[in-house]
Parts: sequence; structure tokens; C-alpha cells
Amino acid sequence: MQLLTTAFHPDVSADDVSADSQLTLIVRHTARGIVIRGENILLLYTKRYDDYSLPGGGIDDGENEVAALTRELQEETGAHGVHNVKPFARYDEYRPWYKPDADIIHMISHCYVCDVDGELGETALESYEVSNGMAPLWINIHEAIAHNETVIAGSDKKGLSIERETFLLKVIVERLVAV
Repeated sequence: MQLLTTAFHPDVSADDVSADSQLTLIVRHTARGIVIRGENILLLYTKRYDDYSLPGGGIDDGENEVAALTRELQEETGAHGVHNVKPFARYDEYRPWYKPDADIIHMISHCYVCDVDGELGETALESYEVSNGMAPLWINIHEAIAHNETVIAGSDKKGLSIERETFLLKVIVERLVAV
């Protein structure tokens, strides 16, 4: 899978993740779904951060990327019949980790293009996703990008993932959305 970029949060430097660093690093692999119909894309809107993101999440132990993608799409969007799964690209990032087991997380996002059957069903969101106001929706990809860019430029409540998500949405437009 092609690596698009490696991003560093402003509070993390390349020296922080070097072999000589005294900081503790953990690695988390995720699978993210790109489901497009024309210029509309299936995204998650999170009220707490007022942003749009690709559905997806962590790959569990013993789970392969496609199984994780399918599970996450079902849980977060209620999508069924995930098919035509094709690798798209990878996005790596280093950012602070706010739990006691590490200082920095290396998040590796494996992104896949896929299709889903028909209408979305019931979600099975985790409690923190519900409390953050997360909901799946189909939205015009250009509107989602413009919205996220506005949030990046002027919101004090933006989440850590909005730069990744907006970057990925722009690459998706360049490579997958017919102009």
C-alpha cells in the first residue's frame, strides 16, 4: 500500500521517535473505509469536534485489515454487504498519547476503497462515540473538505484527527472523484 505521507503533531518531533529517544512509543494500526457514490462520500460527523472523518478504527489482535474495515463500517455506519474492497493508500502519523502506557502513538491508517449494499442500518457505536455526537451520513465530499478547512482555520475545539481526515479527503478527490 502506498504511503501518502508521514505527519508529525506539532508537539512531536522526529527526534522524539528516534531509537535514541527516552520516550515510550506505541504503534496502532487502523483500517479506514472510502465509500463513494458520485461526489457523495460516507463519512462520520462528530458534533463535539464539528468535523467530518472517514469511518474506521483500530485493528484488533488477530484481525486482518479487511476484516477490521468491515467490522468498523458495520459498527460506525450500519453498512452491510461490504464488497469490492481495494487498497487505496496509507497515512502515518505521530502524535502525543494521553494514556499512561506511552508518550507517543504512531498511528498507521490503512485506507481502502469499497462499496456497501443499499441503505445504512443500525450503528453499534461505542459509548464515547455516542457522547461525542458521532453519526454517519452521506455528504458531498467538496462540502466536507470546505467545512473541515473552516474548522481548522478557526475552531478552538478541533480534534487531533482533522488534519489527517482533510488531507485524505483531498487526495480522494484528486484520485477517485470524477471532475
